[in-house]
Amino acid sequence: QVQLVESGGGLVQAGGSLRLSCANSGSIFSINLLAWYRQAPGKQRELVAAIISGGQTNYADSVRGRFTISRDNTKNTIALQMNSLKPEDTAIYYCRIGVHWGQGTQVTVSS
Repeated sequence: QVQLVESGGGLVQAGGSLRLSCANSGSIFSINLLAWYRQAPGKQRELVAAIISGGQTNYADSVRGRFTISRDNTKNTIALQMNSLKPEDTAIYYCRIGVHWGQGTQVTVSS
């Protein structure tokens, strides 16, 4: 059974940085969709960043230039480096590897 374990969330001041990590229990080498989503209170879950087939990366307009998604096939992990954080980035962040989802990790950015 595939299991994803997220880590790295927390509380940070505006302008600060956090790095989220998502570890897969199996190999991610052949998986073509690796992504991070987030859901803020009262809002729908939205795509933040993704790595798709061919290694192309896509970002939401609101995070482009501040967030970076990456993969490490040797460690079967994906990461989301978040810089210049803003209060509006506050949400629960979920990783997705293929059709499987992580449990979510809270990111809170104070003003």
